[in-house]
Amino acid sequence: MAERSFASEVTLLRLGEGEEFRGEGILAVTKALLQSGVSYVAGYQGAPISHLMDVLTDANDILRDLGVRFEHSASEATATATLGASVNYPLRGAVTFKATAGTNVASDALANLASGGVTGGALLIVGEDYGEGSSIMQERSHAFAMKSQVWLLDPRPNLPSIVNAVEQGFELSEASNTPVMLELRIRACHVHGSFTAKANKRPAFTLKDAIESPVRDVNRIVLPPASYLHEQEKVSRRWPAAVQFIQQRGLNEFFAEDAQDFGIVMQGGLYNAVLRSLELLGLADAFGNSKIPLYVLNVTYPLVDAEFSRFCAGKRAILLVEEGQPDFIEQAVNSMLRKADVQTRVHGKDLLPMAGEYTGSVVLKAVARFVEKYAPQLLAGRELPLAARPAPVPALPGGDPKVFAIQQATAEVQPRPPSFCTGCPERPIFTAMKLLERELGQHHVSCDIGCHLFSILPPFNIGATTMGYGLGWAGASAFNTKETDQRTISIMGDGGFWHNGLTSSVGNAVFNKSDNLLLVVDNGYSAATGGQDVLSSRAPNAIRSTNNPIEKAVRGVGVEWVRTVSNTYSLTQMRDALREALTTKEKGPKVIVASSECMLNKQRRVKPQIKKRIAAGERVVRERFGIDPDTCTGDHSCIRLSGCPSLTVKPNPDPLRRDPVATVIDSCVGCGLCGEVAHAAVLCPSFYRAGIINNPSRWDRFRQQVRGAVIGWLQARIERRLEGLTA
Repeated sequence: MAERSFASEVTLLRLGEGEEFRGEGILAVTKALLQSGVSYVAGYQGAPISHLMDVLTDANDILRDLGVRFEHSASEATATATLGASVNYPLRGAVTFKATAGTNVASDALANLASGGVTGGALLIVGEDYGEGSSIMQERSHAFAMKSQVWLLDPRPNLPSIVNAVEQGFELSEASNTPVMLELRIRACHVHGSFTAKANKRPAFTLKDAIESPVRDVNRIVLPPASYLHEQEKVSRRWPAAVQFIQQRGLNEFFAEDAQDFGIVMQGGLYNAVLRSLELLGLADAFGNSKIPLYVLNVTYPLVDAEFSRFCAGKRAILLVEEGQPDFIEQAVNSMLRKADVQTRVHGKDLLPMAGEYTGSVVLKAVARFVEKYAPQLLAGRELPLAARPAPVPALPGGDPKVFAIQQATAEVQPRPPSFCTGCPERPIFTAMKLLERELGQHHVSCDIGCHLFSILPPFNIGATTMGYGLGWAGASAFNTKETDQRTISIMGDGGFWHNGLTSSVGNAVFNKSDNLLLVVDNGYSAATGGQDVLSSRAPNAIRSTNNPIEKAVRGVGVEWVRTVSNTYSLTQMRDALREALTTKEKGPKVIVASSECMLNKQRRVKPQIKKRIAAGERVVRERFGIDPDTCTGDHSCIRLSGCPSLTVKPNPDPLRRDPVATVIDSCVGCGLCGEVAHAAVLCPSFYRAGIINNPSRWDRFRQQVRGAVIGWLQARIERRLEGLTA
């Protein structure tokens, strides 16, 4: 099950001509696809575009009624290769995945697709995961657009602009016979707004038509000499056709073009940040009316020389707001203006940071500096917003007490690293590995992409490298020598396993006779991307094939030593399986499949069920764990070997003991790991398990009364003895 259901929201996709659509950006993209007459959609989930896959899944009935084929692709490469259907046929197709991690994977298919060109519109909707909230390497999609010469759209982050970009993207693709990439930042994916809907379109030319009337054009296949012609065609025909289309349709936008003799040029996705900065400086209003000329690049590749020359004519300077490094657009603009003999000065990375996300405060500071440089009178007498003011000089003792206090607090507060969710079944895997380190010493650990990557941070501090999704074992492939009996450990999730791991990691290890260990974390879903089903998911899926065991797959490619741990919460099982894999005399690749359901998804499913049962008056028992403060020694090994967010410390109730004691807070889901740690690590016996009963039976109430009476009598007896000792 996905982390969020759109079952109710997808009804908006049925809106007809002239009706008002109100909703989220992801839903708007889906509606735009249907309005454009798309024939097929494919993709691979990954933030910030995961929810688009979830929406398409929940809308499968609507897609089917319109004759639209939708697939969950095995990888981003698979998704991009799906667009091969648009090479020879007038079929509009769209794929979606995360950038740039997904674009890296898709690069081979994208290069071939862009080389041969397309007949039908081919749209790649990529989630631009760049900035402070990103979980991947800090790169941009722009380089891929330039490398393969596909056109890159970066629309203003509002629903009408996003919908228009989807619709115009298909037309641009068809007009220039080139794939088009549409990038959406995370805020654009989740922005809310409205637009006037159009009627959904059934494809005029269907998949059935293509299948029954096959067409081939050898000049579209990337094979010499056609591949040489493709390069020439890109430059001589497709590029000019794209530029002409961009100009004629006005895809890029101009605002207040002649208001000043200087202006601002920006990527479309950064429009809101720029406009808000101008508004805070009193140079624009909330409705987009600007006192500063603006040129919005809703198409960031290719750039249109004539539009830049037009905007810069008569202007002393422009500020180019381009996120990330290298500064592809800034370099291109400097070149085109010099060639056109336009002497407008170009500011960009001299006023803006070379790298990093352009947040509101970052853009505000740069815009304020730019305006002060060329028109200080526009800001005269106005108190600048705090973010636009020069950075304060560090305070010394005796200076500003508020600034000094903030600096001191910052120095003392310890960073809190991201970690596994409460009750996560992956936490005991790494607890077992830490316990085994005491016996066998440290091992080289090659990590992978996924939730398990949190193990590299405290309290586990496990892992040396990560090379990509499904490449955990491949990342340790060089460590394969007979000169030592020590084995390396590689880690991979079930999502990465089915994405790329089975061939690139497992198949590679079998082929090269690796004598190392792979640990596959099988939690039942592609948990890191939002809980989507994979081939090995246990839950039945009406439109997908599930229940395909990972153990069966690895045995199928030649792994003979395979163990499955069906309950990762059992530290004894996990530790014993790891010990056997690392010490056995048997040679060859070894795989442990550590299998337990993702607790976050389980809670999403179970909590509503429990709530419903309680409301219906049924007896419900929920397990929780606690710590006896009188028994706890304050050693805190339970926290160091678990790191569960529900474990923390509190003051010691014993006035003679100063060390704080461990405690379990209400977020506990009763997974039992803390008690397992106490047992497996031979720690203190302070943990206890309690059952919280809703709607107790008569027998439950009677037992509670008896227990209360006995415990009360014993407590009173202790109190009497203590009184006698103090008398």
